Amino acid sequence: MAGLEKSTPTPTEITVHQQSRVLELRFSDGAHFRVPFELMRVYSPSAEVQGHGPGQEVLQTGKREVGITSLEPVGNYAVQPTFSDGHDSGIFSWDYLYFLGAQQEKLWSDYERRLADAGVDRDAPMPAAAAASCGHHH
Repeated sequence: MAGLEKSTPTPTEITVHQQSRVLELRFSDGAHFRVPFELMRVYSPSAEVQGHGPGQEVLQTGKREVGITSLEPVGNYAVQPTFSDGHDSGIFSWDYLYFLGAQQEKLWSDYERRLADAGVDRDAPMPAAAAASCGHHH
């Protein structure tokens, strides 16, 4: 795989598929990805998910049914989705979206391993303490 730093391909098309819950991406280098909302939500680049350093990540669960209610452009380099669970602090840069698309099989297996290590079910609701900090209750 060539390094993405030099010239990250830019999306030529971004389509939000509400029914199938995937973000369809076409990039200028011809790559075509369908990234599930759940993957985006679980790997959101926000501090709320990633924490403030290695090992600080907050394991996200119960996101299989999550939707994207809006997708706002951020400059010419990223999009900021608002998820149906109220999470909206993740800024997804083009290279991060490309990474999610290109690496999604590995990311899913990493996620499943983290769930197993934590002894948590993928569909378990998030602990109330974590939900409280983002101020949305469903």
